[in-house]
Amino acid sequence: MTTMFIALHATAASGVVLLAPIQIIRKKKDARHKLIGRSWVILMYLVCASGMFIYTLTGSFTVFHALAIFTFGTTTVGVMAIRKGKVRRHIFMMVGSWLGALTAGLFAAIVPGREIPSLAVSDPGLLWTIIAVILVAITGWAVYVLRFAPVRPRTSKRPRLAKAA
Repeated sequence: MTTMFIALHATAASGVVLLAPIQIIRKKKDARHKLIGRSWVILMYLVCASGMFIYTLTGSFTVFHALAIFTFGTTTVGVMAIRKGKVRRHIFMMVGSWLGALTAGLFAAIVPGREIPSLAVSDPGLLWTIIAVILVAITGWAVYVLRFAPVRPRTSKRPRLAKAA
């Protein structure tokens, strides 16, 4: 069962790490940004939730579980901020959540005894296959959204909030 959560965690985290630069680099913050952003938030929530079921390091609650709870909170604050028109807070929370995911991923990749380094030694072909499949899937999703996804104009009757000075 733990292996399933580790696989889900690693796959979702890969999506989080790969989709964020697209969001940050693109100039247009349009409906496609929103669609990729919603995908990113779902993946981040999956990372946080699946991380709560992984106890292979010590067998008990660790600092990583606390960080998952913290990241769930910062991601939620980022979503709420943009819904209230607080763009700077949104950017700060989302980029901070992404940097935290990058740091955790780096830790998972370089610390001996963790799943990624162990797989790199025991079955490097499988590791590279997994990496390739994840890269193709995330790239395919991003290309689809950025090139082909239909974008409907905003039809909400809700008034837009004025930007704070």
